[in-house]
Amino acid sequence: MTDHTRLDAWVDAHFDEEVRFLQELVRVPTDTPPGNNAPHAERTAQLLQAFGLDAEAHPVPAQEVRDYGLQSITNLIVRREYGAGGLRVALNAHGDVVPPGEGWEHDPYGGEIDNGNLYGRAAAVSKSDFASFTFALRALEAVARPTRGAVELHFTYDEEFGGLLGPGWLLSQGLTKPDLLIAAGFSYEVVTAHNGCLQMEVTVHGKMAHAAIPSSGVDALQGAVTVLNALYAQNARYREIRSDVPGISHPYLNVGRIEGGTNTNVVPGKVVFKLDRRMIPEENAAEVEADIRRIIKESAASVPGISVDIKRLLLANSMRPLPGNQALVRAIQKHGEEVFGEPIAAMGTPLYTDVRLYAEAGIPGVIYGAGPRTVLESHAKRNDERVALEDLRRATKVIARTLADLLDAA
Repeated sequence: MTDHTRLDAWVDAHFDEEVRFLQELVRVPTDTPPGNNAPHAERTAQLLQAFGLDAEAHPVPAQEVRDYGLQSITNLIVRREYGAGGLRVALNAHGDVVPPGEGWEHDPYGGEIDNGNLYGRAAAVSKSDFASFTFALRALEAVARPTRGAVELHFTYDEEFGGLLGPGWLLSQGLTKPDLLIAAGFSYEVVTAHNGCLQMEVTVHGKMAHAAIPSSGVDALQGAVTVLNALYAQNARYREIRSDVPGISHPYLNVGRIEGGTNTNVVPGKVVFKLDRRMIPEENAAEVEADIRRIIKESAASVPGISVDIKRLLLANSMRPLPGNQALVRAIQKHGEEVFGEPIAAMGTPLYTDVRLYAEAGIPGVIYGAGPRTVLESHAKRNDERVALEDLRRATKVIARTLADLLDAA
């Protein structure tokens, strides 16, 4: 059996190097949109090569990427083969991230360290797990020196748009088929289930007219308000639907973007809004989509002269635990409690992740990595995103120990 204290000591001895690695990753922007992510993959591969880790570059065909609404995607796989007869464990983290937005007190691409935290866009979600997974793998090979099984690092660049050209593309192309998966997450819980997500674009059509003679037009904004009121009323009803998965509460809906009209003195002829509907694991995605479409069409029909077009942007299924993930859960909980000094709960999360794509391919997985107790604490998708360096250090130890146990037991 592996001496876990030696793994811990290796991580401690190389932690400054791990922090510098993460800083380099943060300093290459991966704002999505616009989604020009190939340069980050190239830089990541260079940094990995310096550690003696060869990264296979798998560029997604340019036309597919453009049709998807992005600019470039190159996914990476690092394969480490140790011998026949063992488990193949994959670790997946995504490098793409939403643009930084406003209100930052730290450079979003600076990788600055302040009061024990490393700041930057994607510092927590999930370039931190590029670092934790890479250095856990290095610790494993330096100390445990496995002789069976394999470990793969999957560094992908399509989580923000749903994952189909990230992990989904690697799986559909037959480039990987691991036995188990650990995906980027936070340090104080091991996630075994998550919400699904339906995103839609709704275009409300009216008839543009001069504001001096509004009766000659049909106000698309008034129609959109009617539709939105119906959706928000439905959102209030979702609170009555409860999930039985710890960590997940109820379904909910958000309208995150709206635009329309041409000028203040013109009756708007078109309004477009985008909605996000989170689905609990117990819900059926097809039924949810059908119900949302019904609400939109019925409410629009109540406003004379209004018509709507509805376009699905994303359908990410929820994830429930697959048989076979118990070994992952047990190992992470055991080592997490030893390293962090507190129990590590197994639970669900209201987020949606790339892990569902592995689960849909029959690969049991969990979500665990470097980060705080909540998304709110990490400032993910907000200003001054950060990861606590001690969380990064300890999560790296937990993952290294877990890999050692899984390969020892194979």
